[in-house]
Amino acid sequence: MNADPERASGLWEERWHPLREEWVVIAAHRQNRPWSGAVVSIDEAPKPSYVADCYLCPGNKRVGGASNPDYESIYVFDNDHPCVGPEAPEDVVLPPGPYKARRANGLARVISFSPNHSLTVAEMSHKTISEIVRVWQRQTFELGKRPEVNHVLCFENKGEVVGVSNPHPHGQIYATNFVFKTIEQELTASRRYHQETDRYLFADIIAAEQADGRRILYEDEHVIAFVPYFARYAYEIYLAPKRCVSHIYALRDDEVEALARGLKNVTVRFDNLWQMSFPYVMALHQAPTDGGDYSPFHFFIAFHPPLRRPSVLKYLAGPEIGGGNFISDTSPEAKAAELLAVPTIHYREREEEQ
Repeated sequence: MNADPERASGLWEERWHPLREEWVVIAAHRQNRPWSGAVVSIDEAPKPSYVADCYLCPGNKRVGGASNPDYESIYVFDNDHPCVGPEAPEDVVLPPGPYKARRANGLARVISFSPNHSLTVAEMSHKTISEIVRVWQRQTFELGKRPEVNHVLCFENKGEVVGVSNPHPHGQIYATNFVFKTIEQELTASRRYHQETDRYLFADIIAAEQADGRRILYEDEHVIAFVPYFARYAYEIYLAPKRCVSHIYALRDDEVEALARGLKNVTVRFDNLWQMSFPYVMALHQAPTDGGDYSPFHFFIAFHPPLRRPSVLKYLAGPEIGGGNFISDTSPEAKAAELLAVPTIHYREREEEQ
């Protein structure tokens, strides 16, 4: 089934988001409307491999006073300004009903992906990306075993437009005494779907994407990456193992290597789209770690890029913030076609070869 991307960009319909159990309005005819609102600029000035005042570069002093070792690969440390942590006050003042309060317990960590200040995931080797995946595995397993931790969220915020203050390639881990709301929604949806159909929701999502084919960006024996049918952001991508596992640490070695190849493919496509370091929020969607039965939950990685044009953000406004329903200004099929059309060799690497 091959639809013309230009024709698909005129879509105007609602699509069901089965993981969130809500409707997404696809109003793709609005993408090319006249825009006189705010625009953003992306700093594409070359970055050095080391910056003396960067708190993530090897050997430098961090904002909390500790110094980084002269690390040569991946470096993980406790966040100097955690949102949850063992030092959170225990004497929480309980408010009158209907309000509630509890201690913000857990652990927050930072993963410096590389000692090289200028190197993003898209430009890393497959070997380095595989090492990042294995760090996610170890951290999820080790932190998830702690009695005060009920969920482990690994994520990367990339680019100034998503609020990143330090461009050094890094991600974060929040190991919390609560389960993040999106995971709760996806878990509820996955359980309900399994109870009603005796089938697994994400497996059927993968099957539906394979049957259509237009939105698949990368696929091998073990993993698949696609712009979901119900995408809320213009260039939203899901990357998932084909085998249903609830946590990243359950992946086999061959699946880890495949996931690394998928991460490379997706991030290179992003950068090559407009030949710039593409901003995004990337999050690992994993089941809780409290020992419950989460077999219907399928681990996956989601990319949420904030741009719908090279200089135009997807702004959340009345319908999203006030109404609670997402409106997408783009067609998932057209955006997937754009990403499929770009090379899978990073543009900077091609420039160096010329």
